[in-house]
This record gives sequence, C-alpha cells and structure tokens, in this order.
Amino acid sequence: MTVKLSKAEKKVVYDKKLCSLLDEYSKVLIAVADNVGSNQLQNIRKGLRGDSIVLMGKNTLIRRCIRIHAEKTGNKNYLNLLPLLVGNVGLIFTKGDLKEVSEEVAKYKVGAPARVGLVAPIDVVVPPGNTGLDPSQTSFFQVLNIPTKINKGTVEIITPVELIRKGEKVGSSEAALLAKLGIRPFSYGLVILSVYDNGSVFSPEVLDLTEDDLIEKFAAGVSMVTSISLAVSYPTLAAAPHMFINAYKNVLAVAIATEYTFPQAEKVKEYLKDPSKFAVAAPVVAAEAAAAPAAEPAEEKKEEPAEESDDDMGFSLFD
Repeated sequence: MTVKLSKAEKKVVYDKKLCSLLDEYSKVLIAVADNVGSNQLQNIRKGLRGDSIVLMGKNTLIRRCIRIHAEKTGNKNYLNLLPLLVGNVGLIFTKGDLKEVSEEVAKYKVGAPARVGLVAPIDVVVPPGNTGLDPSQTSFFQVLNIPTKINKGTVEIITPVELIRKGEKVGSSEAALLAKLGIRPFSYGLVILSVYDNGSVFSPEVLDLTEDDLIEKFAAGVSMVTSISLAVSYPTLAAAPHMFINAYKNVLAVAIATEYTFPQAEKVKEYLKDPSKFAVAAPVVAAEAAAAPAAEPAEEKKEEPAEESDDDMGFSLFD
C-alpha cells in the first residue's frame, strides 16, 4: 500500500529533485506549455529520455527552490531564470545539443480544434472547394459572409476566406463552422521561450544561426568599426590597412606635385611624363598572354602523321 504524501512532504521532494537537477545540468530550455495535454507531455518526455528531463511545477515553488539553491551553493547563475518564470512554463534540463533538443521538442505538436473564446495563434483561412454539407447548412456561411454556391446538392465555397485573424478570439459561429468542415486549424506543443546556458540567457532564434550567419554579422561589425575609425581618424586594427593606403595616396600625390620622390613614386612619374610608355607596356603584356595559347595548335599540327597514299602501298587505283 502506497503512502500518500502531504503537501509539505511533496514540496520537500520537489525541492530535492529540482536542486539535484540544478547541480547536475548547466543547460536549460524554458518552454511555454499552453494548451498542452498530459498525454502529449508524456510523449515529449519519452522522446527526450536519455539526455533531457522535463520539469513542470508552480512558478512560486520553482523560484523559491532556485533562491534556496543559490544561497546554499553560492552559484548565482540560475537566478537569471527567475524573470522568465512567468505564465504556464516548464523547464527542460539537458546535456545534449540545445538546437537538436529544441528541434525534437518541436516535433511533438498536436492539432486542435478552434474552441470558443480561444485566442487564435495564427490566421485561419478556409480554402475554396466542396464542403460536403447539404444546402440547409448555408446559414453558417451567410452569417460569416462566405460566398458559396450549390453544386450537385452540396454547398461549395467559391473563394478562400480569412475566417479568423491572429490574435482575435474565436467566436461561436467560427468554431461551429470549422467543426462542421472538420478543420483543426491550431496545433499546440511546448514552445521554447528562452535558452539558458552556463549563466547566459538568450533567445531561441540564436540556435538557428549558422557559421555563415556569424561570419556575415562579424564582417558587418568590422565594416562599421572601420567606417567610424576612418571618419573620426581613430586608428584601429580594422582601419589600419585603409589608413596606410590613404596615407600612401597622399604621399604619392605630394611626390607628383613636387620634386620630392621615392622609389615607388618614380615609376608613376615616368608614366606621367611619357604616357606612351604605359600605352606600349599594356599591349606587350596582352600579346604575351595571347601568344601562349596560340603556340599549342601549331605543336599539335606538327605531330599529325602524314597520310599514306595508295602508291606507297604498292598499288594504284588507276593502274
């Protein structure tokens, strides 16, 4: 016979379990569990079994446990979770890859009907086509201003209709119509709200970033730093190459305008004094580049063997 625990004893057991998880794990996913049923949550637990644990509970109890754990251990990192414990949320402790775990959680979504008074999480559009309903059901469509026609004894929707917009509450007429059409427009599951990793808290969108995205953002940041450094004439590692090039251009301009010279400027001065040298140098380089491919067909032509005539074979077609 199992002994039924009191509320106080249940809180002690829950506190020990949460503290052991805080000691063992350093990565946590904070997930919203609105409209998630017990069977669905049990399937999620089974799917994550091995390297992840889903913990649900009252937010006040979880906050108290985290504060007590921080005072006992001196680890203040988990205090960053306290502002996130708002609403119907749960904690997913994991030792696996955060992105893979979040993708696994997203697989367990279940379709749900539109219930009266529920706030629509997405836009609901009724597609055109035959509904299979008899003509006596047209009153539902007339109330919702949905254009229909009678085709072969059934009601047919002519054009797609946006029945419910995201953020609006589902009315009784909309819910009844969707139920008659057999449409389950909404799907619910655990939705990752925030990610905790060794004291850092960030949005789950960060998990979707690839190496290319990081390189692109880093390059944009370097470009911004370079632009600011050049604008205020403040030397930085990113702006140094541009500053050297600009300085070289300035010194070269001074050397051209005056008698001052240096080795790199002499060639430029020669071209400016006699532009024909540059005009001659350019065709020579182009001719050398074109000469190399042209030599190959000539060599191939030499290697072709001469065709033997019929006379060389010892007979002639005209004998």
